[in-house]
Amino acid sequence: MEEKDYGAGSLVASFLLGGIVGAGIAILLAPESGRETREKIKEYAENVKEKAAESFEKARSVLEEKKSVLSAAVEAGKEAYKKEANK
Repeated sequence: MEEKDYGAGSLVASFLLGGIVGAGIAILLAPESGRETREKIKEYAENVKEKAAESFEKARSVLEEKKSVLSAAVEAGKEAYKKEANK
């Protein structure tokens, strides 16, 4: 069985898409007045915005970590190559 690795971007996109679909369903099924519904949507949108910002920050952190690991691996490879070339 093949295992797939989904990135942080996919996670964020899935989260946002779920939020949009959920908001649409809430609007369609809302028994409140228009004003109450708009207020709930505004609150929900603010929560989604905050969570999206948190998710982006986590993704950025993971990306920076992976970038530093990759840079270290490249440097180690260069050093190993230089040692072998000098033999």
